[in-house]
Amino acid sequence: MNENSMSIPHLIMSASTVVQLVMLLLVLGSLLSWVVIFQRSFALHRAKKAYDQFEETFWSGVDLNDLYRDIPADDARQGAERVFQSGFREFHRLAAKTRQSDTVLEGVQRSMRVAWSREEDRLNQHLVFLATVASASPYIGLFGTVWGIMGSFQSISMAQQATLATVAPWIAEALIATAMGLFAAIPAVIFYNRLSNSAGRLLGKYEDFAEEFYAILHRNLQGRDTTSS
Repeated sequence: MNENSMSIPHLIMSASTVVQLVMLLLVLGSLLSWVVIFQRSFALHRAKKAYDQFEETFWSGVDLNDLYRDIPADDARQGAERVFQSGFREFHRLAAKTRQSDTVLEGVQRSMRVAWSREEDRLNQHLVFLATVASASPYIGLFGTVWGIMGSFQSISMAQQATLATVAPWIAEALIATAMGLFAAIPAVIFYNRLSNSAGRLLGKYEDFAEEFYAILHRNLQGRDTTSS
């Protein structure tokens, strides 16, 4: 048994078909999880930046009608802009039809809740895949480990004399499968927790904005009712 035969590339190439499939599945899972990690990290960063800009504009004293008209088309809206536009559009639609403030406010709240729910889906997009990789990879690697250990026992039973050279390749490929499972799982679980936490904080900001905007509309309706009376 020479050093080259125990190198990691040689062990992977000479591993059994089942273990090779396990390794391939883990490599694909790891690569895809990193794609998700980078994509969601950039998306959350952009979403936070867009929220900060919109919040600054909203509280700068700009006329809400002007702000509503300046918001881009539906396919470009996101975050607090979507919540604001949904609520403000519903406010104008209902305020023109009824004088009952409760009906208007209920419609506004319902519209903003739907918009918030869509933002929740958007911010959490693909995070389930990270959770799946984080939870499944160690077990997939363990399956490759068990299969490799089984192969080592079979080689011992067929050999006239059990030596380290007989079982070492099987055990080595089994340990590689375990290591690859951990290599795929550890980054996935770390970034899943981090990205989920970031998305949760941003959704909390959207919810706070919706409550503050709701309070503004409530005061406007109270002022309208007072004036009309």
